[in-house]
Order: sequence, then structure tokens, then C-alpha cells
Amino acid sequence: MARNKFDIDESLETPFNIRHFRRALVYIKRQKKPMIIAFVLSALSAGIALSAPLIMQHVVDVTIPAKNAQALIGWSLLMLATIVVSVILATIRSRMMTRVGQDIIFDIRSDLFKHLQELPFQYYDDRPQGKILIRVVNYVNSVSDVLSNGIINLILEILNLLFIAIFMFAVDVKLSFVILGGLPVFLGIILLIKTKQRRAWQAVSNKSSNLNAYTQESISGIRVTQIFNREAHNEGTFSRLSTNYRNAWMRTMYLNFLIPFSVDNLATIVTTSLYFVGLLALGPEEVTFGVILAMSSYAARFWQPILNISNLYNSFINAVAYLERIFETLDEPVTVNDAPNARELPPIKGKVTFEDVTFAYDPGLNILENLSFDVKAGESIALVGPTGAGKTTVVNLISRFYNITGGKIRIDGHDLSEIKLKSLRSQMGIMLQDSFIFSGTIMDNIRYGRLDATDEEVIAAAKTVCADDFIREFEKGYMTEVNERGSKLSQGQRQLISFARTLLANPRILILDEATSSIDAQTERLLQKGLNELLKGRTSFIIAHRLSTVKNCDKIMYVSDKGIAESGSHNELIMRRGRYYKLYSAQKMQA
Repeated sequence: MARNKFDIDESLETPFNIRHFRRALVYIKRQKKPMIIAFVLSALSAGIALSAPLIMQHVVDVTIPAKNAQALIGWSLLMLATIVVSVILATIRSRMMTRVGQDIIFDIRSDLFKHLQELPFQYYDDRPQGKILIRVVNYVNSVSDVLSNGIINLILEILNLLFIAIFMFAVDVKLSFVILGGLPVFLGIILLIKTKQRRAWQAVSNKSSNLNAYTQESISGIRVTQIFNREAHNEGTFSRLSTNYRNAWMRTMYLNFLIPFSVDNLATIVTTSLYFVGLLALGPEEVTFGVILAMSSYAARFWQPILNISNLYNSFINAVAYLERIFETLDEPVTVNDAPNARELPPIKGKVTFEDVTFAYDPGLNILENLSFDVKAGESIALVGPTGAGKTTVVNLISRFYNITGGKIRIDGHDLSEIKLKSLRSQMGIMLQDSFIFSGTIMDNIRYGRLDATDEEVIAAAKTVCADDFIREFEKGYMTEVNERGSKLSQGQRQLISFARTLLANPRILILDEATSSIDAQTERLLQKGLNELLKGRTSFIIAHRLSTVKNCDKIMYVSDKGIAESGSHNELIMRRGRYYKLYSAQKMQA
């Protein structure tokens, strides 16, 4: 799919509408109390600050001509007090809103992460990890300030404009209309560029996502890069993506800077017009110098909130592009989930039945078609066959990591589509091909699937899979810290730890997907002894390319041609001299 490439821009499935921003208000409502307090503090700060021009007018027109030094000192102290109180209130408000902004970030990011935990494998199959990660981290950071300070500041700046207009008209009506004369021109500029701005910020979002996806992919594959001397080529790709991001950012900035540029020039023109009208057109008989001085101060104050609102508008346009991506992720359907009437799966024995199961990752391209088989409780089943035939798909469907396209899968007669996922997977032990190791201690990694396990149970599981010896060779033993993906461990060691993690869950159905592929032959023989004991009484599905490891399974299924081509015990399939026989003979000759 196009969206799964780092150099392809993502397209939004749904256009932005005001409903998205209303959804964002849910997070704002959770912080309603501190935001109201911050709003009141800001309003008081702004109101006190607006009294300064009136004080200045009175001093120029009355106090100074009267040569009243004592009154001048009093008015000066009052003006100083207004500045100090205004700054104190603004500081308190700023600290409160910093906390509110971080709380909003926490809430949005928590909702995103929780939803990502529930999304099916298909979602992650279709997208680079970097394009998912940037939504949880960067995009949430980008919208938090708009959803906290931005909302309050917008309301305050509008009220500020209203208060300034009231003060202006109280001082002089004619000069107030001169100041308001530039407003229609400014609104026209906003309407002219608003669509271009939104598209520009969407482009920035796309290029940022592409760059993040490639960076994440490059870091994950750095060993392969160095093995094949791809450093120079990768640097070129990174440079191209970085250039695309820079160009998109610069185009956006050109549009953004049009607004403050327009405000600055309009403010200059209005102020010049104010002096022209006040001093030349009306004359000193109608307008005193103190009035002109006060009105010029209000003119500067009037255009400052307009500039602030324009900046907030830019931030809003930016946030809109990111909110679209955030809500697109939150709206991604959890297709593999519990049905409305889903019930708990009782303790199972482990009988597995496939009834005419059909499955496709992509519509129209079936991997399995009308697959049917029965596995008795406690049987060990080996799935063999060519690469890409659907072996891993079969065990993924038993675990219900994907929804089947047609048919039914039953465990002990219970239809998987009618039972709760947690009750199903809690009774299964699954070891996939990717032996993922989390950052933390070896003990934590083994205990990952069963947090209530004791240290003794963890060690017992490690001994069963022959991991205990190499773990104890580390200086800190089971408390040894390992990095993400287990970079300090060999592939075989990572696989044994994953094996122990799976076995510790004590499952009724055990799935091993190439569980011994990275283990040496000697360790595998030792491991097999423990496995034989572990598999007793449990239903197990074992995928292995080395057929020597599955000879003793109760049944071997050869997966091919979108189904089971042949099935039986090892001896039965050898006697048939079919596909399994040919595969086994070929491996035996190579050995």
C-alpha cells in the first residue's frame, strides 16, 4: 500500500471539519477549573494594564500643566503599581497554563497509546513505525499549547480588543474610527490565504512524517546498512527527505509571515493617519495633545492583540493539520475486538477445529481457502511447507490476530468470534518468529507474559529451555539489564529467553513459530528433552523448517496451495512419498 512507504505522502481519509476541533474540547473540559482561574487572572492583568494610557493622558493634560509635583509622584507610583500587579498576575497564570498544557498532552497521548495497543496486526502491517510514532510524540506536542494557552489567549485577545475599543471611544470617537479603518483590509488578507495555509501545514506534516519514518527505519536496520555499504546511498535519501521537509516548511513560513507583515504595516499606516487627522484635520481646538498621545497608545495596543490573534490563527491552522492526523489514528477501527455479546472462554482442553476457513490479508488475494481440519486436545501438530504458503497465518488465526474472511474456527466447540480475546489469549502461549526483547532485566523479560510469577517459576522456565546456564554466566545473572531488541544478546540467547517467556505462561495451547531456528544443534537436543515433557497434555502447533525437529509430532500438516496438501504422522507421510517425503529427503541429503 502507498501509505507503507516513507517517501509517499499520507492522504487523509476524511477532510477536517469543526467536529474534530469540538472533539479536542473534550480534553480542554477536563482542565476547566484551572483554565477558568487562569482566564480570570489574565482578564484582571489586561484590565489593569489598560488603565496606564488613561493615567498618562491625565498626567499630560492636567497634572503637568498644573505643575503639581506631589500629584505627579502619586500618579507615577500608581502606574508602577499597575505594571507590577499585571506582571505578577500574568506570571501566576503562565505557570498554571504550563501545567494545564502538560496535562492535556498526557491525556491525548494516553488515549492514543491505549488505542494503539488495541489495533490489530493489520494496522501495523500497513504503516511504517515512524509514521505512527510521530503522531504519538510530535503531533501531540504541537497541539497542546493551542488547546490550552491558545483557547484562553484567543478569548482574552478578543476581550482585550473589546476593552481597548471601549477605552478608545471613551477618549475620542472620531479618532477611534481612524484606528478601526485598517481592520477590513486585514480580514481580507486572512480570507485570501487561509486555505493555502492549511494545505501548507498539511504538506509540512507529510514531509515530517516521511522523514521520521525513514529515520526510524534506518536506525532499526543500521547493521544491514553497514554490512552492504549503503551509508552513502542512505545519506542521499535522508538529504532528499530533509530537503523536502525544509522546502515545505519554508513555503509555510512565507505564508505565515504575511500576517505579521500586514499587521505591522497596517499599524504604521493607521498611526500615521491618526496623527494626520488629529493634528491637521481636527486641530488642537478639538483634540488635545494628551488625547492624541493616549489614542496613539491605544492604537498600538489595538493592533497588538490583532497581531496576537493572527499568530494564534497560524497556530490553529498548524494544529488543525496535526489534529487531523491524531483523530485519524483514534478513529482507526479496532477490527479484531470482542463482539457485543462476547462471552468468557472457560478453561479449555485444547481441541481446535477449522471449518471451511478462508483468509486474505488483502481483498481478493486469499492465502487460505476452505481450510478444514480437526486437532484433538493434547495433540502436537507440525506445520511444514514452502515459504509463504500460510503456516504462520494458520497459527495467527488460532490466536485471532486477524479476522477470518469466511468459515469458523472453534476451540473446544467455542466459536472464536464469539468469545473475549483476553480469555482466549490468556490460555495460549505464543512464540513468534521475531524474538522481541524489551529493555529491562532478563527476569522482567521472561516474566512479561505472567507478572505474578515468582522468581523460582521464572528460573524453572529458563532451566526447561536451557537458558539458565548462559543467564548465570552474566555478572548480574537474571538481573542483567538488556537493551531494546536484546542487542547485547546473541540471536540464540534472545530466542531462548522468548521461549522461557512463552512457557512460563503455562498455556493450554502452545504455538511455536520457528522456535529453534537460531539455536545450535547441541542446545536444540537438550531443549527437546524439556519440550517433550512440556508438550505432554497440551495442544501444540509447531512451525519448523528443520523437519528433524518435528518427526515425533502426532500429526504433520503440509501447508500448500491455500490449504493442507497432505496430513499424517512422519512415518505415514514418508510411506506416501508425496510432498513431505520430497522435502524431508532433500533436507536429509543436504545434511
